[in-house]
Amino acid sequence: MHYDVFNGDADGIIALLQLRFAEPKDSTLITGVKRDIKLLKQVDSNKATSVTALDISMEKNLPELEFLLEADVAVFYCDHHRSGDIPQSKKLEALIDLDAEVCTSLLINQKLGGRYAKWAVVAAFGDNLFASAQKLASEIGLSESETEFLKELGTLINYNGYGASLDDLHIAPAELYRQLTQFEDPLALLDEQTSPYHVLKKGYTLDHKKVSSIEPSYSDAQCKVFELPCEAWARRISGVFGNELANLSPELAHGVLTLNANLADYTVSVRAPLNNRVGADEICSSFPTGGGRKAAAGINQLPKGDVAKFTQVLSDFYA
Repeated sequence: MHYDVFNGDADGIIALLQLRFAEPKDSTLITGVKRDIKLLKQVDSNKATSVTALDISMEKNLPELEFLLEADVAVFYCDHHRSGDIPQSKKLEALIDLDAEVCTSLLINQKLGGRYAKWAVVAAFGDNLFASAQKLASEIGLSESETEFLKELGTLINYNGYGASLDDLHIAPAELYRQLTQFEDPLALLDEQTSPYHVLKKGYTLDHKKVSSIEPSYSDAQCKVFELPCEAWARRISGVFGNELANLSPELAHGVLTLNANLADYTVSVRAPLNNRVGADEICSSFPTGGGRKAAAGINQLPKGDVAKFTQVLSDFYA
């Protein structure tokens, strides 16, 4: 049995889309909300003959990966997050690149020789890699209007991945992946009125109206921090809101704190300054439930009492 294990955001979904367009394969899908990255533990090693893992930190899945390799399960692992020490095994094919301008779908695009490059453009925009996305769009000859649509589509697919649970999302990531497999050309989603694009656009428009009036809870010359309430709309919009803030003020770092259901701690999204795309992973990893990549990272549970400490660490890093 083959398992496809992938992050539920735009990059994870689209990385798998490209692979399965190129190499169709019956598989068991394992995914979840964007923050649910310890996914290899859901693979049944007694049934698995092979595994594809996409856009989930190897460092966070290392014990389960080593167990699968020891069980003689072949694993293809492609990612751009912190990897830790990559296991040495004949059963592992690892395509890992931690460069701040790279995402998993761009790595898969390279592996496939650009066969589904339009989808890679969508994913790069979704991961807030605008320069990389624009460069690829130009290389493959997309018009300005086509590029703008793929940018919006990437934003919407990424937006759909944020939430505390699948109940927060408009479309469960595994179902969204299945729906998108009907569109080998992502531009076709615009004209299909029942496509996920139109469903997600409606939800995004409503959520964005609610976040647009929120002022920062902290602001200085290095960063801005915003606090969002414990509401489903806030959980959905938090990551894309962070990306938007980063693009509006590329010289600043940003933190978006969303109050968790226990009302005692926050889920945090951090965006490094677009002009200096480093440090987000270091900042977040200095807190117990944090991790991510250089340009964008997060903390799953930041106690209310640590908000001032977090703000100070964020500001000091870029001082």
